[in-house]
Amino acid sequence: MDIKSGILMHRYEIGKLLGHGNFAKVYHGRNLVTGMSVAIKIIDKNKVLKAEMMTHIKREILVMRLVKHPNIVHLHEVLASKTKIYFILEYVKGGELFDRLTKGKLKEDSARTYFQQLISAVGFCHSRRVYHRDLKPENLLLDDEGNLKVSDFGLSALAETKRQDGLLHTCCGSPAYVAPEIIDQRGYDGAKADIWSCGVVLFVLLAGFLPFHDSNLIEMYRKIAGGRFRYPKSFPVEAKSLVSKMLDPNPMTRISIVDIVENPWFRTGLGCERSEPVMGERMVSGDLEETGYCNAFDIISLSRGLNLSGLFNDSGEDEKEVRLLLKQPACAIFTKLEEIGKILKMKVVKNNGVLVKMEGLTSGKNGDLVIDFEVLEILHDVHLVEAGLVGGDRLEFREVMSEHIRPALKSGV
Repeated sequence: MDIKSGILMHRYEIGKLLGHGNFAKVYHGRNLVTGMSVAIKIIDKNKVLKAEMMTHIKREILVMRLVKHPNIVHLHEVLASKTKIYFILEYVKGGELFDRLTKGKLKEDSARTYFQQLISAVGFCHSRRVYHRDLKPENLLLDDEGNLKVSDFGLSALAETKRQDGLLHTCCGSPAYVAPEIIDQRGYDGAKADIWSCGVVLFVLLAGFLPFHDSNLIEMYRKIAGGRFRYPKSFPVEAKSLVSKMLDPNPMTRISIVDIVENPWFRTGLGCERSEPVMGERMVSGDLEETGYCNAFDIISLSRGLNLSGLFNDSGEDEKEVRLLLKQPACAIFTKLEEIGKILKMKVVKNNGVLVKMEGLTSGKNGDLVIDFEVLEILHDVHLVEAGLVGGDRLEFREVMSEHIRPALKSGV
């Protein structure tokens, strides 16, 4: 890329800076072929590597390829150089929903419309077993027609990050919007935590201020844990019941997406048709739909801009990682890896049902061969297996992968 000329890989013209964070800057861009406006998120690979955040970046790419929805910012493609990763995103020029709230609460109908779109997007994410974990007005954008777009999946989680107890354990999110079970660090259901955050968002839209706020963070957390907040007198009566059910501090009794979309206040203005989030949530435990299956394989397709092996390795000849996409349960993958380890006389160590380390018992010319495997769930019984060389000889690693592990796992990649 030639930054000075303002042209990215002869494909995009880079314009003004829109925003920046610790690892990335976001610019307005223009497709040189179609003239379409885009947002270009430029991530510094070295900073990400030093902060050991590369797994988060890879997961963000996987997630955004899975959650294509009218109310979610669309990821057009991903490009990369030796030092940078480029997300080419849908340009949403209406700004943050947060900006509208600086003037105070919204009118009930406007708040309800935004909330309906938010729940549609979140319900769809959950149907793809994706949990956002940082829902707040700053991450909700508005397009030029006033439609809501969920953005920033940097803290999102896939179902694969659950531990053996079936819960997520990473403490993340914005303090005022985070669910009490996350603060309590006892493990949490990602879907229920997202619903809590949506409840806080709805309260803010209708009240103009946060339900849980205190200059003392510990005291604010106590209020969140107890679900202690007050409605202003102007708060719509019919919406109170829904908000109270969403801000239930007990995740076991907290309302579900299915019940939210059946709520009378929520359904106002939707007509008689059943809404999309209900259909989406029911797909979670159902069979793998063909469209979702194709999208999962598209994630690591060899089309330009979507080849993840090219994103995180400077040279294909210097490859220290191999990725395999498998349509089979995680337990079957782990069993096969253990069987392969016995055949190769390598020690196999499992960690949290997600990671596997395979260690050689006899030293090669560059020391013991050590391979880390990470199993990421993309859709139900569709997994991305990432094998990375940790120690030993590169040629030996590639030989073991190509002659033993890849055939045994029966990958079609």
